[in-house]
Amino acid sequence: MNIQQEIIFHNRSRDTLNTIYLTDWNNAYSGKNTALAKRFGEEFDKSLHLAKNRVRGNTKVISVVDKNFNPIKWERMDSEDIIKVQLNFPVYPGDDLLLKLSYSVRLPSAEFTRYGFDDNGNFTLRYWYITPAVYNDDWVIYSNKNLDDLYTDKTDYKVVFNYPEHYALNTNLDISETKKVGDLQQVVLIGNDRNDVKLYLEKKNSFQTYTNTHLALTTNIAFREMGPEARKKAVDRVIHYICDHLGTYPHPKLLVTETEYRKNPLYGLNQLPSFLRPFSEEFQYELKLLKTTLNDYLENTLFLDTRKDRWITDAIQTYLMIKYVEEFYPDMKLMGKLSELWLVRSFHIAQKGFNDQYPLLFMLMASRNLDQALATPKDKLIKFNEKIAGKYKAGLGLVYLEDYLGDGSISEKIKEFYREHSLEYVNALDFEESLKKGASKNIDWFFDEYVSTRHKIDFTIKKVKKTEDSVYVTIKNKRRTNVPISLFGVRNDSVLSKYWFENIIGEKTFRIPYNQEKRLVLNYDKIIPEFNQRDNWKSLNGFFSQNRRIKLQFFKDAENPYYNQVFFVPTASYNYYDGIVLGMRLHNKTLTTQPFLYDVVPSLATKGKSLVGSGLIAYRNYMDQDNLYLSTFSVSGSSYHYAPDLRYSTITPAISLGFRTDDFRSNIKESLTFRFVNVIRQKDNLVNPDNTDPDYSVFNTRYSYSNNGIINYFSWFTDFQLANNFSKLSFDLEYRKLYQNNRQLNLRLFAGKFIYNDTSSDYFSFALDRPTDYLFDFGYLGRSETSGILSQQIIIAEGGFKSKFQDPYANNWMVTANASFNVWRWVELYGDIGWIKSKLEPERFVYDSGVRLNLVTDYFELYFPLYSNNGWEIAQPQYNEKIRFIVTLSPKTLVKLFTRKWF
Repeated sequence: MNIQQEIIFHNRSRDTLNTIYLTDWNNAYSGKNTALAKRFGEEFDKSLHLAKNRVRGNTKVISVVDKNFNPIKWERMDSEDIIKVQLNFPVYPGDDLLLKLSYSVRLPSAEFTRYGFDDNGNFTLRYWYITPAVYNDDWVIYSNKNLDDLYTDKTDYKVVFNYPEHYALNTNLDISETKKVGDLQQVVLIGNDRNDVKLYLEKKNSFQTYTNTHLALTTNIAFREMGPEARKKAVDRVIHYICDHLGTYPHPKLLVTETEYRKNPLYGLNQLPSFLRPFSEEFQYELKLLKTTLNDYLENTLFLDTRKDRWITDAIQTYLMIKYVEEFYPDMKLMGKLSELWLVRSFHIAQKGFNDQYPLLFMLMASRNLDQALATPKDKLIKFNEKIAGKYKAGLGLVYLEDYLGDGSISEKIKEFYREHSLEYVNALDFEESLKKGASKNIDWFFDEYVSTRHKIDFTIKKVKKTEDSVYVTIKNKRRTNVPISLFGVRNDSVLSKYWFENIIGEKTFRIPYNQEKRLVLNYDKIIPEFNQRDNWKSLNGFFSQNRRIKLQFFKDAENPYYNQVFFVPTASYNYYDGIVLGMRLHNKTLTTQPFLYDVVPSLATKGKSLVGSGLIAYRNYMDQDNLYLSTFSVSGSSYHYAPDLRYSTITPAISLGFRTDDFRSNIKESLTFRFVNVIRQKDNLVNPDNTDPDYSVFNTRYSYSNNGIINYFSWFTDFQLANNFSKLSFDLEYRKLYQNNRQLNLRLFAGKFIYNDTSSDYFSFALDRPTDYLFDFGYLGRSETSGILSQQIIIAEGGFKSKFQDPYANNWMVTANASFNVWRWVELYGDIGWIKSKLEPERFVYDSGVRLNLVTDYFELYFPLYSNNGWEIAQPQYNEKIRFIVTLSPKTLVKLFTRKWF
């Protein structure tokens, strides 16, 4: 695109400006070090890093001149998508500045952010032109981070646009004139008081326009099996609802697109394949249309700081979506038609209403201690918070506030706020003033606690005392978060009374009338997004009625605070000595994380028909202050076979501390673990004729640091072990770098030294290629095998070598280095070197090299040795026995590959 542009910039400030900043978000695609590229890397997406130049976007600025055509100095900032312009003459308060720009734009492929060109020759244009940044006492400069939050001044646009005539054009501006210019179509687009220009060029028009008394809505939101009348009815209902609850849209038409919906879809069961979706097409279409239209409606008319104050429009959008379902689909279940299936209806989640997804998905993050304050700038949010949990918390906050006030005024206050500030600059203080105006109660807590902090809400009923006409109830604020809490009196699932209590910092006792209630329940309607609801009720029928009954359920479910839920899941695993291991896993892990958990897997080994299994009991304490965010106290154990007919059992008490930075988006994690590993083994001297004590205990402490980015990966740990007959210290470092030429370098360093070693075998020694795993930490399929394919399994630990050696052990010290780099995609060359030393023996230099097929790093890899101390291994007999492999069978480990970008 070749662009000639004039910008008239009005200096509305009280400052004299000598420089002006322009946003050029299209140029964010141009390199691998832009803010956009770094954002992709943070979310484990290397598509932009690996992209060819032909699919990258960039902007080539030809000239920048003033009104007299005098050249103006300009330069790009480090982010590459911000241009600093040094003016020839200052712009005084109240004056205007005319800039004339000439530049060419190469659009990016739509595969990155859905904006640009697609494989079918269609064009989705957003953020395709240069526009001034906002000056508000200082320049507010935001780079493109794929957040759709360009912050611009309220602008009047006139665009003369030429394009091939066989394309259909749809835009959010008004078309004032069309004509042919040679073999091109020319349109003149105008729009006043706008903040964005969107252009959609398609070879086959996918948009339809629906007109009613409020506005003309142009949309291409996808639908299935819906006739024109059904779609028109849905559009009409959505537009009327929005206009009734917000006010009149100030522009004649509104553009609502499938692209914008797909960037922020309805997360949940509606994203299942169409043949599995439990909701009707009409319901899905209405909610898709409602969510996207609300977003565009608010985004186009409220000129707020889109990165700092985005929570305001998120709150209004989610609140109105909740109210829409309450009004038009009050009986809709969270699982839709699936709730009616006999296999599903016994689950607690099947009984939840559709709007229950909002607190459920917010608590998913809060229970992991990953929630963030609503006032957090958008680019500082974890992806799950930015897309889902933060939006839901914001909307729930307005529902919470509405219930607390009890006068139904929030809906009217939102409408008044929109009417007063539509097409005006607005900030969080304006929204606060609107909500506080005429409020019947003090709502400072909403902004001081709920919006501004990530403090958890958690109350409990500590005790109750019943008299003939009164009940004295003591409520404890477990988190000291000063917000109001509701108390319900319940009898046979009927609410007999409801009260609101405020300013409970520690404990407080209240007197309420006794109305023949059987239970007192805090937050019974679950409107308040409370951290722990398992201790929210007390029975008035005596001590023994307080106990929750046990409920046995299949697989996993949402938390039901009135039961002790025990989940059972059939399991299957494999190791060579136990064969296929069939078990029944019993645990208490709900969809949201609980502080106390147990996970027991009694199993049957099909080879030998013996009982085996594992188990864990743990208490996790999440902390909100400082960098220490998690402490875990646990006891774990296991019992399997480590050789034919030889059993081992472990019992391991442990304490683990987790640390993170103040930046929740950072991939930096640190941990400190103390554990005492107790191993009990059966020993067969014919199989293992050494003097190693079959039973032993090892105290182990490890400090770990990791920064597991997909472009730059760096981790290290130091490990100390102490036992009766040995003590050792080791250090392990790993580094991976993906270079701009798409080559990846992998480096690893290991160093280990025995402080003392009184053992008489190599069972506890350092190993070059296959550690003995005496702490039973590794997932060996055949840990005692010395021949056959299972002996070829490798786990990169200690020496990390891939070739097998006659004497691979060191009982004094070992230093090794491993390296590899890719020569074509996932084909790499590797090399290992090291020095090892055993007592009473000279030190040895060892090395190997070969080819690595890095199919999925750390999960599925193959190693083909070429040359080592053994000579040319590829030319030696039985080469197939020298090939090594890494394989991970744990579903939990594999799932992390897909969820890591969200958390």
